[in-house]
Amino acid sequence: MKLTIPFYLHKAGAGFPSPATDYIEEDVDLNVHLIKNVPATFIIRVQGKSMTNVGIYDGDLLVIDRSLKPKNFSTVVANVHDELVVKSFVKSKDGQFLTSGSKNIEDKIIIGDETEVFIWGVVTYVIHSTY
Repeated sequence: MKLTIPFYLHKAGAGFPSPATDYIEEDVDLNVHLIKNVPATFIIRVQGKSMTNVGIYDGDLLVIDRSLKPKNFSTVVANVHDELVVKSFVKSKDGQFLTSGSKNIEDKIIIGDETEVFIWGVVTYVIHSTY
């Protein structure tokens, strides 16, 4: 589905405001800007507050690309014992694990051959309301 909204030519400065209504360039399709691989991309709504330290809040929408391999410290959606969770992926000399940023070792979810944990997709965009 194509979703278009007005796109302004000028960038919005964080300083002195400037009227931009005279600078509409064209409509922009958010799918073009937010989705690189359509068949592998989906959107999921966040439930919970464990990822607020990385700017992800309860009710946010996450754009997930299942074709990407996570980099160190990527935000991912993972299947942990048949439940989808949003976590940070960490790769260290001791192995791979998921965390919500907690410094407690007990809060880490180890990714290993004998665990029922696998990365489902990488978060590419977070959409949340500022109002």
